[in-house]
Amino acid sequence: MAHSLPEILTSGVQAALTALYDVDGSAQDITLQTTRKEFEGEFTVVTFPLTRLARKKPDEIAGDLGNYLKEKLAEVSDFNVIKGFLNLVIAPTYWRDFLLNGPQKADFGRGERKGETVVVEFSSPNTNKPLHLGHVRNILLGWSSSQLLEAAGYDVKKVQIINDRGIAICKSMLAWERFGEGATPESTGVKSDHFVGDFYVLFEKKFREEYAAWQESAEAQRILQEKKKADQEASAFWKGFKNQYFNEHSKLGAEAQQMLLRWEAGDESVVKLWKKMNAWVYAGFDETYDRLGVSFDKLYYESNTYLLGKDMVDKGLSTDVFQKRDDGSVFADLTDAKLSEKTLMRADGTSIYVTQDLGTARLRYDDFGAKRMVYVVADEQNHHFRTLFELLKRLEEPYADGLFHLSYGMVDLPSGRMKSREGTVVDADDLMNEVIHEARLASQERSATEGLSEAEQEDIIRQIGMAALKFHIIKVGPQKRMVFDPKESVDMQGQTGPYVQNAYVRTQAVWRKAGADRDVSAAGDYRDLAPAERDLIAQLYAYPNLIQEAAEQYDPSLIAMYCYELAKNLHKFWHDHSILNAETEAAVAFRLQLCRAVGNVLKSGMLLLGIEVPERM
Repeated sequence: MAHSLPEILTSGVQAALTALYDVDGSAQDITLQTTRKEFEGEFTVVTFPLTRLARKKPDEIAGDLGNYLKEKLAEVSDFNVIKGFLNLVIAPTYWRDFLLNGPQKADFGRGERKGETVVVEFSSPNTNKPLHLGHVRNILLGWSSSQLLEAAGYDVKKVQIINDRGIAICKSMLAWERFGEGATPESTGVKSDHFVGDFYVLFEKKFREEYAAWQESAEAQRILQEKKKADQEASAFWKGFKNQYFNEHSKLGAEAQQMLLRWEAGDESVVKLWKKMNAWVYAGFDETYDRLGVSFDKLYYESNTYLLGKDMVDKGLSTDVFQKRDDGSVFADLTDAKLSEKTLMRADGTSIYVTQDLGTARLRYDDFGAKRMVYVVADEQNHHFRTLFELLKRLEEPYADGLFHLSYGMVDLPSGRMKSREGTVVDADDLMNEVIHEARLASQERSATEGLSEAEQEDIIRQIGMAALKFHIIKVGPQKRMVFDPKESVDMQGQTGPYVQNAYVRTQAVWRKAGADRDVSAAGDYRDLAPAERDLIAQLYAYPNLIQEAAEQYDPSLIAMYCYELAKNLHKFWHDHSILNAETEAAVAFRLQLCRAVGNVLKSGMLLLGIEVPERM
């Protein structure tokens, strides 16, 4: 269609203002909203801003505009006025023609190509442990945001930076070297990234044992007497002293730090071990990503990027954006942006994380020419990204105005916060296994998949379990911190992925019963739309604009809740109205077309979230 309904209605109101009151109203003067559910209509004109133009009361303006639009616009069949709000009822023929010509198409809702590239960074794990529940939220947000941006018309590049160096990685390496006795993932039958993660946890266990034993030593008791506050319990002191112990007194800590220095110096044996253990982790990551249904266009590795950014520091110094301290360190004074001074280069010439991120941003611009970059990182890093973006603006990087931090709340368990070192995380693989197991138990209570092969039934169970997991996480707005309860996530009723899947399955089932070659040409003769039919079509109409809105806000939860509301309305329609036994052939044909359109949009919306929809369940 050449013009959307909002455009048609806005132009109509402008024409009415000129014809009725001899005033020129701009589109900015006209506020159009979706009509509230308790009132009849689909679009509402807010008349209060028009009182200064028309010099009449809101109710009078609403009545005048309503009569004019009903007479002049074929799209408006009726109206009602509620306390100055003009509710417009769209003509049934408009909704009918839209249904038969719009959402039937496979690409319905997808925007025209914008010729603009967006880079989305997500996941970005460490190679000392497997992916866990926190990563799952990150991955699902990153993937669905990427799909939304693609559907909105952008060219999207999905990337991650793998944190494959540092003291944490050396802890796993040292634990394997000291306690592994040559074991491998193959020899133990443990998934390879879990295998490496187990040694990270083992290092922490051995370190705690060492620390506890050291606390009884004469040296420890002397430090305790010298440094503890008079009112402080010894246990509290030791808890706060732990990091200092690791850096200054621990034998294991010293060995791990020495291993890191050897890696940075290119020690052949350390690099060989590092490559071997990282390869194990990458193989495990790939399995998990495959199960989650995600992939990347390019991988960046911290071992290759940690020295980047130094040329940008030099640029900042030459343009007086950065300054040098007396000790030779380089910093940026960001206090005028309500940020603190930020060190960019230490006195010994080594860089820090933000320096590396400056270089990586430039590298991605060189790789893709993207002037928009989205970083999917937990809200613990809010300050870091405000600082990074401010630095890039001051350096006048060409992409600096297109940077966005998709900040999301952390994921807790009912028992509290997860801790990788203590092994109290929920691994992504275990989580997927659990939801699929619950889906299998639920499927045993139904018989809809009888007649299918065992492999087909297992694939449906997998799709249902993964939908339960993904929808449960994505439906929560990114900024909200959430508590993940595995039992609640696999509930097959209510505001869940399987509930939406079931709505799609119904749309397919009715067509199987009707026959794929059913003649539905009589749908064009349907005239008297039921309120439930109008509601469903109005929801379908909103889908393309919602994709654009969700993409611009980087908020996949908008699509999740849209799919849920559309599914809920379909279930209600299914309960209240006959489809194949409707009163006329026109009604049967129209409702079949309606089911096809709703199914098409449900499938499209769920795929934007990375969720498959089965044909049966």
